[in-house]
Amino acid sequence: MNQRELFLRHVAQTSESPMMGLDINIESARGAILTDQQGKEYIDLIAGISVSNVGHCHPQVVKAIHDQSKKFMHLMVYGEFNQSPQVKYAASICKQLAPSLNCVYYTTGGSEAVEAALKLAKRATGRSEIISFKNAYHGSSHGALSVMGDEFFKNSYRPLLPDIKILEHNLIGDLKHITNQTAAVIIEPIQGEAGIRAASKDYLLALRETCTKHGVVLIFDEIQSGFGRTGSLFAHEQYGVVPDVLLLAKGMGGGLPIGALIASKELLQHFTNNPVLGHINTFGGNAVCVAAAQASLDVILQSQLSQRARIIEKFIHEHLKHPLIKEIRSCGALAAIEFGDEQLNMKIIQACIEHGVITDWFLFCPTAMRIAPPLVISNVELLRAIDKIVAVLNAVQAKPND
Repeated sequence: MNQRELFLRHVAQTSESPMMGLDINIESARGAILTDQQGKEYIDLIAGISVSNVGHCHPQVVKAIHDQSKKFMHLMVYGEFNQSPQVKYAASICKQLAPSLNCVYYTTGGSEAVEAALKLAKRATGRSEIISFKNAYHGSSHGALSVMGDEFFKNSYRPLLPDIKILEHNLIGDLKHITNQTAAVIIEPIQGEAGIRAASKDYLLALRETCTKHGVVLIFDEIQSGFGRTGSLFAHEQYGVVPDVLLLAKGMGGGLPIGALIASKELLQHFTNNPVLGHINTFGGNAVCVAAAQASLDVILQSQLSQRARIIEKFIHEHLKHPLIKEIRSCGALAAIEFGDEQLNMKIIQACIEHGVITDWFLFCPTAMRIAPPLVISNVELLRAIDKIVAVLNAVQAKPND
């Protein structure tokens, strides 16, 4: 059997036609370029869904992984040993945040950070009600799925967590449903899987005020929007609104699995008692992953990749134009190219992959194409990708029934 046959037989898939049914076996990845076993190059416009913000195999990240792996990798369940990579990174990341976000709880990824945050809010408030929003995506584990804002992906797994309330995103009038019975509100300042839908500043300010009034823990999920992706290190900086809990993952590790929950020391102390070990995990804060995260953060700051995200956004709007495009919604280097038709979008995405451009759609907005390239992509690479997309659009427009 060839590798694809082995892949389909032994590796669990999450769709009936992974990678649109194409036989793509990636041999190597550098920067924004993926190369398959036949030597064909693909321009990566999704960065592993906003993971490889500093590009694939960034030399600084690779060196950090190599150096740390020679010292130690795993020592002990997270939180029980004083490990220098964890301490260094926690100090580094908190330095970039508001003073109240001064304590880091490490996880192995985004869903686990969500789970920890929901537990923390219940423990801290003594309440059970959790509020999230329509078309929100927070992960696929049990609690994260419970606060997902789309019924299609939830129904087959019910019963889920009780006391979940789903509100309309960006609708100030709905904030009246936040009360003294609410433990937490979890929200993406910029909804990713909804097709890049940003909250307004007035809305987030009103949400912050409402949560403070009722003693509700406000959780910002920046798992997809963090680490320079939207034109600032974190999207909430553009709003001037500080959450009680900030959730991070994806672009955090430079390609390695890591996530984090960041809050005040006072809030996170709730995990230390009643019960002791209120939340633990084995691999959260793995030394090699944290070293990669430190290197990735250093690259983002030193190379000013947040500013680069804004340049990418402007470049997309200036060069990606076609009659088939209904709208481009963007926040930095996170863009939704709206075609208004699911079948058309899937045809375009598949054709783009065949022509060497890796792109994708959105879970709750299948009519739009996702563009979220590594922030290190060059203008030449980006223009080449856009030219290929436009060529595909021209071909589809010329022969719409093919």
